[in-house]
Amino acid sequence: MLDLTIAIPVLNEEKNLSGCFAAIGKNFAAHIVVIDSGSTDQTKQIAIENGAEFIDFKWDGKFPKKRNWFLRNQPLKTKWVMFLDADEYLTSEFKSELSMALEKSEDIIGFWLNYTIYFMGKKLKGGYPLNKLALFKVGAGEYEKIDENQWSKLDMEIHEHPVLNGPIGKIKSKIDHQDFRGVTHYMNKHNEYAAWEAARFLKLINSPDIVSKWTWKQKLKYKLMRSVWIGPFFFMGSFIFLGGFRDGARGFAFAMLKMSYFTTIYCKIKESENK
Repeated sequence: MLDLTIAIPVLNEEKNLSGCFAAIGKNFAAHIVVIDSGSTDQTKQIAIENGAEFIDFKWDGKFPKKRNWFLRNQPLKTKWVMFLDADEYLTSEFKSELSMALEKSEDIIGFWLNYTIYFMGKKLKGGYPLNKLALFKVGAGEYEKIDENQWSKLDMEIHEHPVLNGPIGKIKSKIDHQDFRGVTHYMNKHNEYAAWEAARFLKLINSPDIVSKWTWKQKLKYKLMRSVWIGPFFFMGSFIFLGGFRDGARGFAFAMLKMSYFTTIYCKIKESENK
C-alpha cells in the first residue's frame, strides 16, 4: 500500500465514481478521500460504500477553492497526495510505474501525470496531449492563488497549476480520462470554463509576478488570447500537427469543439474590454 492520499473532488459524479474506485482497486493507496460540493445524486453513497472518507465542501465564492481548501484544512498523514477526478481511471501500467517512482523519488517533490482522452466513447489517437501536475509531496506547495470574487460558479481549481519549488518528475504511463456524462455536459462545462478563462486573463495579464510562474504552454495560450486566430490556431495544432486527423470524424469534431472553446474565450475578453 502506497504512502499516498488520493483526493477525488466531486459534484454529482455517480456515473463516473464507481468506475474510478474500481480502477484504483483495493490496498493501493493508504487513504482515499472524496471532497463533495453538495451532490444531489448517489455520489455520497458510492463513496462511503467504497470505504472512502467523505468531506462536505461549501464554497463562499472566493479563495480558496476546493483543492487548496482541502490542502489547507485537512491534516494529511501520508507523504504524497494525488488529485484524481472522478472521470479519471488508473491503469495497471500507471499504478505499477507510480509504485516504482515513489520508491525511488528521493529529492523529487512532484510528478507530471499523463492522460488518454476519450471522446464519443473511444480513445483519441491524436490531438493535444493531456498532462497535469497532480501528484506531489504533502506540504510541498499548493495550487496557484487566484483572488476571485464569484467570477463563476466553478468551485474547484480548473486550469491552475500547483506551485512547487523543487525537482519535478514525470510518470509516462497514462491514466484514462473518460467522462460518461456525454457531449452536452462537455459543451456546457467548456462554456463555464471559457467565462472563467476570460476573467482570469483580464485580471492577471498585468501581474508580472504571477505571469512569471506560468508554464511555457500557459504563456503561449495567454499571448494568443486577444487574437481572433486563437481558435483556428488550436484547431490546426490539434487536427493537423498533432495527428487529430487519425481519429477521422471524431478527431475533426473534437478539434472543432476546441476551436469553439478558444474562440468563445476571445469573444468574452473583447466583450468585457468594450463595456
